[in-house]
Amino acid sequence: MPEPINITFLGTGAAIPSLSRRHSAIIMQYGGDYLLFDCGEGTQLQMIKARVSPVRISKIFITHWHADHFAGLLPLIETLHLSRRKEPLEIFGPEASFFIDAITELSYWGIGFKIDAIDCGEKDLEKLVETDTYEIYSIKVKHTVPAVGYMIKEKEHWHIDVSLANKFGLKGKQLTTIKEKGSIKIGNKVIKLAQIAKKKEGRKIVYSGDTLAFEKFFQIAENADILIHDGTFIEPEESRGHSSVQEVAKLAKKYKIKKLILTHFSRRYKKGKEIIDAVKPIFENVTIAEDLMKITLR
Repeated sequence: MPEPINITFLGTGAAIPSLSRRHSAIIMQYGGDYLLFDCGEGTQLQMIKARVSPVRISKIFITHWHADHFAGLLPLIETLHLSRRKEPLEIFGPEASFFIDAITELSYWGIGFKIDAIDCGEKDLEKLVETDTYEIYSIKVKHTVPAVGYMIKEKEHWHIDVSLANKFGLKGKQLTTIKEKGSIKIGNKVIKLAQIAKKKEGRKIVYSGDTLAFEKFFQIAENADILIHDGTFIEPEESRGHSSVQEVAKLAKKYKIKKLILTHFSRRYKKGKEIIDAVKPIFENVTIAEDLMKITLR
């Protein structure tokens, strides 16, 4: 079985934070990898509340360089330095090399570990990371400055049917071998993986960052298990580069999103109910993100 993917919403507010909604930041944990998406002001304090050590962060993905999405980077980097981090840290984002150079110069003492800034966002869809089990892509979005969303796409995997494996007398290390090699020889008989297992499509999680709702983004996000999307306003605010939740709901329905989570709310909305009331008639499986909310995708 694949690892559960744990998602913690550290901050769910828009440009001006409030006591109930801090600036944008999301932690995704896949196995031993802790991936931070955006790093608004106060992200470190929210991590402490969520009981996630900053030292565990594997990579950071910034959607764009508005302060509510990156202002927590400088103090976070300083904390990692004071914690004696030695492993390199990769930070992805549009024009990341320019902004990371500027941020890291704001210190008397320098940083005791290497930071690799990786630019992205020139292409509509660009692969950034590949591991044995998943890939991470940037997706170009429509905002008032260069901006991207991100997609985690799990690779296909085989799910072994235990009852079928038992019929062939396979167990323990033999199951590991057949998954790794695709077949196993028992005596004079060769047993193929397809005889005891089914291939399963990997899970897909997409995070929009700040963006207008538009067709091409949803074409890439189609059939996502979870779509975390800009929900700043109920009504359209095109000049400000943000989605209206009703537009998002219509496209989520059209492109068969399995679960929609809205985040990055304007402080004009005091309660989530008014947002839910605007979305539910269009798209049923929707959740309003709250600070420190946790979701597990199995």
